[in-house]
Parts: sequence; structure tokens; C-alpha cells
Amino acid sequence: MIYLNCDYAGGVHPNILKRLMETNDETSGVYGFDKYSEEARNKIKELCNNEDMDIFFISGGTQTNVVAISATIKHYQAVISCDTGHINTHECGAVENTGHKIVTLPNRNGKLWAKDIAKLIDAHHVQGMARIHDVQPRMVYLSNSTEFGTIYTRKEIEEIYEVCQQHGLYLYIDGARLGYALTAENNDIDLEFLASHCDLFYIGGTKVGAMFGEALVVINPEIRKDFQYNLKLRGALLAKGRMLGIQFLELFTDNLYFDIARNANNLATKLRKALVEKGYELTVNSPTNLTFVVMSDEKLMNLSQDFAFEIISRHDEYSKVVRIATGWDTREEDIDALIERL
Repeated sequence: MIYLNCDYAGGVHPNILKRLMETNDETSGVYGFDKYSEEARNKIKELCNNEDMDIFFISGGTQTNVVAISATIKHYQAVISCDTGHINTHECGAVENTGHKIVTLPNRNGKLWAKDIAKLIDAHHVQGMARIHDVQPRMVYLSNSTEFGTIYTRKEIEEIYEVCQQHGLYLYIDGARLGYALTAENNDIDLEFLASHCDLFYIGGTKVGAMFGEALVVINPEIRKDFQYNLKLRGALLAKGRMLGIQFLELFTDNLYFDIARNANNLATKLRKALVEKGYELTVNSPTNLTFVVMSDEKLMNLSQDFAFEIISRHDEYSKVVRIATGWDTREEDIDALIERL
């Protein structure tokens, strides 16, 4: 069976396993106070061209979102997300369980738009007075790449960040698949740009070759104050913190993180080209590792004997929309085998 249902179905990149084994017999500081975690933080700071930030290594994406949001806004404040945002559709109410309502806006190809955020904030104020019976919008959440595999442009993030600054909103960027976004064709942003256009963001490792782990980058000094207490409160302070630090140190050695992501994107592009040539309908114009295609029930049943996909929705009486995800471990021969079967 070839698993193309998600980008974390495979194991761990060999370089990471090798480094973990090489350091296994060592003892070190705990809770992230070790030389490997510190080296990893320095590499990320260098890529962001910013020394004035805090970086926390956390085990998973949902936990990272819960920690980041709950540490930033008060209980009567809400986070704005598009309706397809991961915190709204894939995290079992984890953020709202901390006491923070998610206010949703319609997605535009998986993305939030600055003008929609501005309209929502304007609607919260009537004749200059806040609607105190409603939760107060205080944070904007977006993900790059999105749940649809689409990416934000430099201009789009600049516009969203400007709206946030004008209205006193924090901007938080979920980067579970950030590597795929940064290496996508026509992408025009980098880590340095992100670090200067939001209050906090995270770099996903779980979906880009790590065993587990995300690197949460906190830039805004207001949020950084006492942040580690919330990290502990939420059960997100890993005792053997070096296990996370080592992984990110290896990912950001010799551009491994970006090479992994770029290869997955290239294989997805090859697959999408073949799908179009063979007459299949793509439902999203994704430039990253996620492909969304309409497939007949009959064809899907046939392929499912050898390939695992993620079923997204029913397209019509006879077909479904499926998601095909490439990852660090996807081989070109896997994609070639699928193309031949199409």
C-alpha cells in the first residue's frame, strides 16, 4: 500500500534518526535548556534575521495552537479564522475549550482577506461603541499553507498585518506546512518576512520530516512575558526537550527542511500535470504538496486497493473529491505508479 492520504504517514527522515542515535548516550539539560535546542533556536533566529524573539519547541500542532492562542488573548476575547481554518475544523474544539471563541469568516480559496477582517471589526463597533455583549475580536489566525494547499502572497500578509495593527489585533500564523509554502512555485515570502509581519508563528516539523514537533516563534514582547508559564500549564513543556531541539537542529542543517518540502512539492506538481492531461478535474489550484481532484467512485475503489487517499467530500452522485498528499518520504516511483494507474 502506498500512503498518500497525508504528509505525516511516513516515519522520520534518516538524518534526524541518525542524529538522535548519535546523541542518545549523552546527558544534557532538560525542558529545552540544552545545547542542541539552543543551537536550533540560533539557526531559526538567523533565518529570521532577528535575535529578539523567543522560540519554544512543542510536540504537536494542536497543542501549539492552544498554547499560542490561550497565552495571547483574554477569556472574553476571540480569534478570527476562516471557516476552513484548522483550529475550526480539525482540532475537536481544543481552542474553544480554553475559553476562547473562534469567529469565522468565509474562506477565499482557503484564505482570509484583509478587507473581510476589517468589515468584521467595523461591525463590532456601532457608532464608535463596542458591542460588549459579543466577544471581543483580538487575534487573527491564518495558516500558510492553507487547508487547501494554497499560499499567501507577500502583499496579502502585508495587508492583513496592516489591518491587525490598525485595529489592535494580534496576528498568529499556523505553519504546520510552512516548509511547503516557502518552497512553492511563485512564493514570494521567507522566514525573515514572516518574523516582521506577525506577532507569533510556528514552523511545522511533524508534517515536514520530523518524528514530532513544532517550533513556535514568539516575536511580540507583550506575549513573550511569562509565556513559559502557560506552556507548562498546558502540558506542553517536554521534559526531554532535547529530543525536539535535535530534530529542528538537523532540519535546519544544510537546508534539509527546505529540500524535503521542495521535493514533495515537485512530485505533487508532476502528479497534477498528469491528472490534467488525463482529463481529471482539480478542485483547487494548489502550488504545494496537497492535490485535490475529482475521482469517480469506481476509479477510487480500484485505486484504493494499492493507494491510500483522503476523501474530502462527495462531488456528485458518482464521484468524490479526494486529497492526495506527498511528503518527505514520497518516492518518484510511487507517483509514477499512480500516474500509470490513472
